[in-house]
Amino acid sequence: MTLDGLEMIAVLVVMALFIKVLEQFGLFEPVGGEDSTEDDFELSTVCHRPEGLDKLQEQTKFTKKELQVLYRGFKNECPSGVVNEETFKLIYSQFFPQGDSSMYAHFLFEAFDTNKNGSVSFEDFVMGLSIILRGSINDRLNWAFNLYDLNKDGCITKEEMLDIMKSIYDMMGKYTYPTMQEDAPREHVENFFQKMDRNNDGVVTIEEFIESCQKDENIMQSMQLFDNVI
Repeated sequence: MTLDGLEMIAVLVVMALFIKVLEQFGLFEPVGGEDSTEDDFELSTVCHRPEGLDKLQEQTKFTKKELQVLYRGFKNECPSGVVNEETFKLIYSQFFPQGDSSMYAHFLFEAFDTNKNGSVSFEDFVMGLSIILRGSINDRLNWAFNLYDLNKDGCITKEEMLDIMKSIYDMMGKYTYPTMQEDAPREHVENFFQKMDRNNDGVVTIEEFIESCQKDENIMQSMQLFDNVI
């Protein structure tokens, strides 16, 4: 895979992975024609008590039926009502047995754990999922930027992007890129900054990130593939 291909991974991998996560959490199960009151009742019986489905419907771009299916899958995987980081890492390791997905899963977990309490609740999960699958292009790019801005200071440094790229290489496995050199992640980061760092100040701001992605036809076309996932 070329560096250009890895640039696409750096921006879109989080969204592509969610197709598999949706399958893991049962989003593609058939949904019955009637609204179920069972899920609303169970929302109040798990250890973590999330918002009611009606309120989550107002806060996200999912229908109540979609939320019901998501909740059933989430509850099956996480009976306590929350996902801790170790469980999150375990889920991702199933999809990348040839590599080490733990560091990338850590970064992704941090992006979902908006309350910084060490766990991802059902609300956290569907809020993020709603942005990734149903949000506008700007919403999705903002979410991706927040993922890559590891220390949440409003800009992406080369060190942060290098950590992200190394985690992606580790996740995909060394044997996936037999022709790549050890310095390939750093080379990719330099290429990334040449395109994204418009004023050459050594950091990428949210404005630079969004502008650069919006001008990349391949990125825009790839992101649109998620418009009709569910």
